[in-house]
Amino acid sequence: MNIFICVMVFIFGLIFGSFYNVVGYRVPKKESIVFPSSNCPNCKHKLKFYENIPLLSYIFLGGKCKCCKKRISIIYPFFEALTGVLFLICYLVFGLTPSFASSIIIVSVLIIITISDIRYYIIPDEVLIIGSILLIISYVVTCFINKTSFVDGVLFKILSGLGSFALLYLIKVLCDFLFKKESLGGGDIKLLFFIGLSIGFDMSIVTIFMSSFIALPLSIYNLIKKDTNILPFGPYLAISTLIILFTKLDINTIYNFFIS
Repeated sequence: MNIFICVMVFIFGLIFGSFYNVVGYRVPKKESIVFPSSNCPNCKHKLKFYENIPLLSYIFLGGKCKCCKKRISIIYPFFEALTGVLFLICYLVFGLTPSFASSIIIVSVLIIITISDIRYYIIPDEVLIIGSILLIISYVVTCFINKTSFVDGVLFKILSGLGSFALLYLIKVLCDFLFKKESLGGGDIKLLFFIGLSIGFDMSIVTIFMSSFIALPLSIYNLIKKDTNILPFGPYLAISTLIILFTKLDINTIYNFFIS
């Protein structure tokens, strides 16, 4: 393990995590991710460069705005640190290979949609479209580098994404009919295309069950305490996808586990 590369990957993750916070908060509101520059959500004080250093500024400022002294949400440094850790895991799992680039794209999209879905219950189409295009490009480049089949390396993955999208759409139609209300958001269904593109059709099905299981305790809690079981489902799909991505879990391993 190269410690220097690990540190650099983590730092780049922090920097990108700070940017992903901006994208996740502004894109759903159709705001520019460039202007205005980063500012305090309360007093709109424009942050100096030393107030906008990922993770460190939050620590040094005691989690408060330097100008109005209002507390800054822990969500910002949390997602910066999380992105840094996930980038590092990508390097540790895949090394400096084409798969590393693909995994970085997957992590980036899932981080942004998680931020957006938690705050607004919205999964932006723009993020999914750009992320899918970049991921397909990474697959094409990987095929050229490894001299592998374009059909297996690219076309099959695109078909997996389409199949995943179609499956969840059918599940939504069925659940809407049975429960007489909207069961899944359109963003979750579109997200399944990206997930199928990322980890394949068979494992995208696994993510549906895995994410439902992970979300169940909070759903029950909301139902008891808040009299609603509505919660953003995107983050749970993201968690399940990352578990499968990093453990390299496949359908054969799951099958052998249950029949052994």
